[in-house]
Amino acid sequence: MALNLVKLCVGADSAESLQAWIDYRVEQARLSGMPAETTHTTRMVPTRREELLDGGSLYWVIKGKIQARQHLIDIRPFTDDDGVKRCHLVMEPRLILTRFQPKRPFQGWRYLKASDVPADLGSKDGGEAMPDSMRQELTELCLL
Repeated sequence: MALNLVKLCVGADSAESLQAWIDYRVEQARLSGMPAETTHTTRMVPTRREELLDGGSLYWVIKGKIQARQHLIDIRPFTDDDGVKRCHLVMEPRLILTRFQPKRPFQGWRYLKASDVPADLGSKDGGEAMPDSMRQELTELCLL
């Protein structure tokens, strides 16, 4: 069973704005001849690497709710110029929208068991074609 990470997404107002940022960063990498991959740098290195890379994802908390996830491809530890150990979480550049799930603020990242993850939105939900604000309102009305 895959293990996942959950992290607060600072600076994004919606899953749409996070996807726009990801697209921009991938295009900039492509133009500079770098691999077209998405990375997130974190200070703490996950110790359960094999479990995370066995189908795990990074779930993003946006505006107090888990709203989307990205598949984890690799975890690359490194030491920065100041001698501080860090790691790059390497992910697919495509966001997968999930059902909204409230999550209180926390620092850093946390492990998220497969039994605690929100369901993905599929085509039968119609959630992928709907704007975040409409998904938010329908979720608050318990219609999604």
